[in-house]
Amino acid sequence: MSNMLKIGLPKGSLQDATINLFEKSGWKINLHPRNYFPDVNDDELTCAMCRAQEISQYVENGTLDVGLTGKDWILENQSDVVEVSNLIYSKVSNRQAHWVLAVAGDSPYKTAQDLAGKRISTELMGFTKRYFESINVPVEVSYSWGATEAKVVEGLCDAIVEVTETGTTIKANGLRIISELMATNTMLIANKKAWADPWKRKKIENINLLLQGALKAQKMVGLKMNMPKAVLPEAMKVMPSLNSPTVAELSDASWVSVEIMIEEIAVRELIPELISMGAEGIIEYPLNKVI
Repeated sequence: MSNMLKIGLPKGSLQDATINLFEKSGWKINLHPRNYFPDVNDDELTCAMCRAQEISQYVENGTLDVGLTGKDWILENQSDVVEVSNLIYSKVSNRQAHWVLAVAGDSPYKTAQDLAGKRISTELMGFTKRYFESINVPVEVSYSWGATEAKVVEGLCDAIVEVTETGTTIKANGLRIISELMATNTMLIANKKAWADPWKRKKIENINLLLQGALKAQKMVGLKMNMPKAVLPEAMKVMPSLNSPTVAELSDASWVSVEIMIEEIAVRELIPELISMGAEGIIEYPLNKVI
């Protein structure tokens, strides 16, 4: 095999978040308006923009060596691929999404079993059919081409299976969730033959390492400050850090420079406390990767 890795990146809702993640990981991807094959600053990598729904099939049949797609579409297509890692991010947050079974808010249905003989609309047809078969509930499943939530309201179906991160859109359409069928997130997957090739496997593992580092960095920041050496032991007790703070001597022997990496959400509580202890010149800065 030649030293070239073919990677599939998802078009649509995940596109911008994926390209931003790769940029933070060290790969600059330049899209072309009329071309599905963007440029990338890596001579060992070729990219193809594909629908997330199809990527697992292309990886399975070897059209692509590796790809990023949702766990939901791997299960929908029943693709036989190597699941390299979970990459939990989306277009709006860094958390999993959920495929849920929802009905009209004023409907009598309380459980999936109550939908026997009813009409279900969804984009996730194969998985939905297999789910209802597994609980021995006969239903009619039809494909939804969009605006799935509106179909219940318009009386075109009795329930929907739809993906949501917060449930806001489902509630806004007057629907009620009666069951969660699957939690899903983006996954890095590989073709089995590509994974068996030593060069390609190493390249995939390196990409995964840096993507994971960029994802971890999204939740963290660096803090750098000066503080009196005398308060350092007390400050160490309140400073969460990835490992332990970096402490450096200053020209004034009674002061030290301290640097830490912490979760961004902790900063709002920590900075006032550090200032009260005598810390000065506190600098907060973003991180690209934490590995």
